Amino acid sequence: MRHKDLGVLTGPVLIFGGPYSNVQATRAVLAKAEARGAVPLCTGDVVAYCGAPVQTVAAIRASACAIVAGNCERQLAAGAPDCGCGFDAGSACDLLSVGWFRFADAAIGADDRAWMGALPDVLTFSQAEARYAVIHGGVSDVARFLWSVSPDTEFEAEWDLLEAAIGPVDHVVAGHSGIPFVRELRRGRWINAGVIGMPAHDGRMATRFAILEKGAVTVHDLDYDAQGAVADMQAAGLTQGYDRALLTGYWPSEEVLPLDLRRPVDSG
Repeated sequence: MRHKDLGVLTGPVLIFGGPYSNVQATRAVLAKAEARGAVPLCTGDVVAYCGAPVQTVAAIRASACAIVAGNCERQLAAGAPDCGCGFDAGSACDLLSVGWFRFADAAIGADDRAWMGALPDVLTFSQAEARYAVIHGGVSDVARFLWSVSPDTEFEAEWDLLEAAIGPVDHVVAGHSGIPFVRELRRGRWINAGVIGMPAHDGRMATRFAILEKGAVTVHDLDYDAQGAVADMQAAGLTQGYDRALLTGYWPSEEVLPLDLRRPVDSG
């Protein structure tokens, strides 16, 4: 496990996940961090569903953003045949991932793959006398899905593995699942800031990021040029459903979601 310590961060930290090849959202969130004087911190998956993978990687690399490797970074760096997202084989999400991963795999060059391959698996930092660890999905599996409704035992198992690798932590910052939440657990908070590259499956175009300041965490909306991101996807031929999701606020499939997080069934 590659581990990098960022030291003590006394000012605000802007946490975001999943740029997902959405360069418009990436530029918007980096501008938010700069305007606030915050350290930008990304939980990985720079490249995924949207139509500007090269530009999105360039924006992240040109910034002062701290970042952990997501499953997409690991897979692209390794020359793997798929995204390794953790979708069930043959599911709608799995089948839909084929198109965007093929596009991204063809676009990303050797230098960007080398950068991805050198990214840490875990970051640590301290703020307000608490130690934070940052991972992508889980320690047992980089593409582990943990949700706001997941059992405490699943969080505890990942926390055990994390502390076995890097020592005690007071709070965990993670990503991958795409929907923001802050879960209070026995040991501390599990903070998921959501993603900026795709809406949070709630019917709104705005995506999400979080601000951690003086030990307090708040989740915020990110407004950006969604129409521009859709145009990039259409130009790339990525029109299997995620392009519509940028405008409708709903994912093209709910198969990966726990039942409690799916859209209510219209009984009428």
